[in-house]
Amino acid sequence: MNLQLDGKKTLVTGSTAGIGFAIARTLAREGSSVVITGRTQQRVDNATESIRKEIRDAKISGIAVDLATPEGSSKCIEAVPAVDVLVNNVGVYEPKPFEQITDDDWHTIIEVNFMSGVRLSRHYLSRMKAANWGRIIFISSESAINIPVEMIHYGVTKTMQVALARGLAETTLGTALTVNSVLAGPTRSEGVEKFLIDNSFTPPGPALSCNVSPQPMKWPLWWRSSPALFRRRSTARRSAPKAALCARFFNYGAQL
Repeated sequence: MNLQLDGKKTLVTGSTAGIGFAIARTLAREGSSVVITGRTQQRVDNATESIRKEIRDAKISGIAVDLATPEGSSKCIEAVPAVDVLVNNVGVYEPKPFEQITDDDWHTIIEVNFMSGVRLSRHYLSRMKAANWGRIIFISSESAINIPVEMIHYGVTKTMQVALARGLAETTLGTALTVNSVLAGPTRSEGVEKFLIDNSFTPPGPALSCNVSPQPMKWPLWWRSSPALFRRRSTARRSAPKAALCARFFNYGAQL
């Protein structure tokens, strides 16, 4: 691809592994100057080193920050005051029966999955408008419209992201800014594989990072009940191009 991102600065949150890492690597390959974030300096260092080894001329840097808090968002903004492309990818999930989801559980998942994007978008959107160019991309999920019964709170936060993206997109009418959502299906990332193994489910195909081989069991409902289009054995590398394309193209408010 040539997405004409040379000279563009991109911030990809939650990008030391999984979909976020694949997006950061893809955009770095396209010539963008990419900033990744992670919760620990070691994970950030490992991710940036990995991308540099794969892409010799990569312009890559990173910040260790907890974006689940206002202080963490402020630290990120202080380190990177302006970007051309913002990819709100950071997120968590936790299967739990609805009756057992506490107020603290709701607060935590909303802060990470939703408010992190609110805070960063609030800062960068005005600067993108002033420059009359920018891209804001929310990595949502097909769970936004097909709420998984095992983790309703997660699905709700993904719906919130889509609603926010649509609302922000309406504010950019007549500008060269776009705001989009990527509704990824179940993706075989390192985090998902670890979850499946920890819960005695066997991921299909060769292991990505683990050599554990638990006894095969029935796949969890949130994976099995996904629409057929998304139930393929998707990987983070396959999901990344959708976000990369949003960084260059698409009308406002699109859901991919």
